[in-house]
Amino acid sequence: MHADRPSAHARVKLVPEGIDVGGEVVPLFAAAVHYWRLDPDHWRRALEATRSLGFRLIDVYVPWGVHEVGPGAFDFGKLADEHDVARFVELIGELGMFCILRPGPHINAELTGFGLPERVIWDADCQARSPHGNPVVLPVPPLAFPVPSYASETFHSEVARWFAAVGAELSRSIYPKGPIVMCQVDNEGALYFRDGVYDQDWHPDSLKKYRRFLQSRYEKVAALRRAHRDDHVTFARIEPPKRFDAKTADELGPHLDWADWQEQMLADSFALMREHLEAAGLGGVPTSHNLPVSESATPLDPERIGKVVDLVGLDYYHGASAPQRTEIARRTSELSERCAARGHSAFACELGAGFPPFFPPLTEHDNAFSVLTALAYGLRGFNAYMVVERDRWIGAPIDPTGKIRPSAEAWRKLIAALERTRFAELRREAAVHLVVPRSFRRLSRVCHAFGPLSAAFFQILGGGAQEACFEDELGLGASAVIETERFARQVEHALEQARIPWAMVGGDLLEHSLTRARWVVVASPGGVEPELLASVRRAWKKGAALSLGPYLPERDATFLPLGDPPSVPKGARAVPPLLALGARELAEVVDAAKTTLGLPTLETSPAELQSTVHVDATGLARVLFVVNPTGWATEATLSAVGARSAVDALEGTRFDAREGVLAVPVSGRSVRMLELVHDG
Repeated sequence: MHADRPSAHARVKLVPEGIDVGGEVVPLFAAAVHYWRLDPDHWRRALEATRSLGFRLIDVYVPWGVHEVGPGAFDFGKLADEHDVARFVELIGELGMFCILRPGPHINAELTGFGLPERVIWDADCQARSPHGNPVVLPVPPLAFPVPSYASETFHSEVARWFAAVGAELSRSIYPKGPIVMCQVDNEGALYFRDGVYDQDWHPDSLKKYRRFLQSRYEKVAALRRAHRDDHVTFARIEPPKRFDAKTADELGPHLDWADWQEQMLADSFALMREHLEAAGLGGVPTSHNLPVSESATPLDPERIGKVVDLVGLDYYHGASAPQRTEIARRTSELSERCAARGHSAFACELGAGFPPFFPPLTEHDNAFSVLTALAYGLRGFNAYMVVERDRWIGAPIDPTGKIRPSAEAWRKLIAALERTRFAELRREAAVHLVVPRSFRRLSRVCHAFGPLSAAFFQILGGGAQEACFEDELGLGASAVIETERFARQVEHALEQARIPWAMVGGDLLEHSLTRARWVVVASPGGVEPELLASVRRAWKKGAALSLGPYLPERDATFLPLGDPPSVPKGARAVPPLLALGARELAEVVDAAKTTLGLPTLETSPAELQSTVHVDATGLARVLFVVNPTGWATEATLSAVGARSAVDALEGTRFDAREGVLAVPVSGRSVRMLELVHDG
């Protein structure tokens, strides 16, 4: 199954500007409303208030555990009016809005058991298993619970029955008969946040499928034995490693294969769930999946996920700070380039508007910083989660009765500004792409030193491999994962100091990067996928401006030595083919590349501030963002990029350019969105 088959969405399709619904392009401005948590008498008022802020799409979770009243028995309004999801979706259509349906099975939504029925999560056949065969428990408020196995055939049978029940209620509401224009497959599928390589899944169905996965990869047992350094292993008896015990790089194969299987298991599970949705009559519209915060530290591979769903989006729950600005820049620039390659909008499937009470608070200021910074780095649409208040949530802009709170005005102004500037039609151009192979992400997970504490936790706090990974050199002379991450961070820093726009990009998009960027830098840990290495060889042969660092790839993605490792090209090059680790040396290379490659810059001061520019189809600069992640107010001076003045798109304040320079006051931990005004 592939998401890009041409006949899949005859009436609804994703486009660069949003979603095309029967010929009308609708920007992806969505708002989450939980019908079952509200008094049905307030549904209409809540939806009307949401529409008045500019939202055209309503994001609707359908919680399995709420609707199920017995095995295979469901209430959709006969027992409780607030369970009448069909009526709620019909009301969305009556009000001229569209619906993004999210039937799970996992929805989280701060529900006990993440919205799954108790009988399912306590069914041993459905439970994910630890290396010792025990249920895998997620210790999350308000009550810990054993998580399901994405490989369990029993669990998938239960999911199929749940989707059939949802389809019986809502298939008639799929566009063009009703307002449903997108359907999400599962939710934040990072193994229920027990995503360490050695946390799970030793479920019998997972082990059976893992062995088939290895047989498909290696085909012959001799190849498996070479890769796993075991002269006695067979496809029928192989067991995954239960802990990280590699002493040399040659012993990484079993660990990397197990991590690779976890990525494939999730993609296979989503593909099966999509089939269940289609069988239930919920097909015919684009599908989506949302990757959680710090997704790069999880087994969610966006390349694989993108082959089974149409839209891969991100969740944003970030505070206003310098480390979070950097993390948003990395995540969003990668999302933006991935979506550009697929021809649709970069979408935040969840973007915080408030926070749950048992997590650190996110203020209105944090939410504003997060959304504007994400827009600055390429986001084009978002689902405000939550817009309407409900239990286990604080700070939504509309109360449970549909009354608009003062905080809602910021959302109204933002959507109005995005529509007025036709922001969804603009693009941010990144002159340099920093390519991070999946092999590096996988190696980072394998070398994580603090399981079962997720590596994603360290990313949320602004850390990474240096803080969370083993420092073992594995016979390589240094920790490849730590040194590679350090190299990538130094490249980022050098580019930002030089004011050169850059984007982080997944390794599967290297060919895309070679057509979009003037300079491509690949962060190589010394072992990479054969497809990526082949692209590197071709690019070097053509004389492309492509650099590798800190290591030349001499091993494959399982860290077995290559029979024919690449050699560094000879002769004059615009940039060095191989970059050494070192902040000063990298800064010198970046400075030289700025001249030899004609890399554009966007001068901004003080140095702690960052700015991005967004251009229209003709290349004319239309919107400029200034990001101040520091705790103090300052005046930003930056290039007007040819404009004679700029107007704050949210507040209306005008700033005239003097000699091509804008002077704009910026409060601490805030972002200004400037609409550029050109002569004529």
